[in-house]
Amino acid sequence: MGAVLPLAQLGDSAPAGHKGQRGAVLLQLKREQRLTAKELAARLGIALNTVRHHLKELKAEQLIAYHREHRGVGAPVFAYRLTAAGEALFPRRYEEALTAMLDQVVERQGREAAIGLLESYFAAMARRVSDQLTDARPERRLEVLARVLSEAGYMPEITAGSGEGTLKEHNCAIPSVAERFPEICAAEARFLAGVLGAEVSRTGHMLNGCSVCEYHVRFTTAQENA
Repeated sequence: MGAVLPLAQLGDSAPAGHKGQRGAVLLQLKREQRLTAKELAARLGIALNTVRHHLKELKAEQLIAYHREHRGVGAPVFAYRLTAAGEALFPRRYEEALTAMLDQVVERQGREAAIGLLESYFAAMARRVSDQLTDARPERRLEVLARVLSEAGYMPEITAGSGEGTLKEHNCAIPSVAERFPEICAAEARFLAGVLGAEVSRTGHMLNGCSVCEYHVRFTTAQENA
């Protein structure tokens, strides 16, 4: 693999009911919490006063909040983040139906059966792309994975380097399920390793308070030459 290359577009998962610049502000805060108005203006390429107007409106809607933060020498800055209501604007696909199904499975067959159902969730995702991965090189595997995760609402950001890469999931499509059944996170790591044909290790976890779930991906020489 060559130079670092972004393979997924976060714009595919715009916040519900918020398009244009205001939606872009929310999307940036979803991608990286605790951004200042100046940082948002620079990232979005729009005027600082315009960003401040959007922040004021979003705060009035209780979608964002801010706190004072010291960053080196000088006066503190106002760093913005999404509130729980702001987080809820982003995809939560299948969560309600899956939660109801899991409740029934636990009641009738026990927790282990529910965990087996969660394992099948990722197994089904892997089967859907298996034909596209036959003899595929790492770059292609990363592209396919980015598309699958994006369609499922995970807002992936994948970067590829020489023999390795990083996957960041900026959104959990089933957060309440993951809180009740953390085993699904281990199943996800196995899914990623299988789809990519690589060694995958988690370096950041939303359940532990991180803003993203982040994985380090390492391809062996044999995998790169496949």
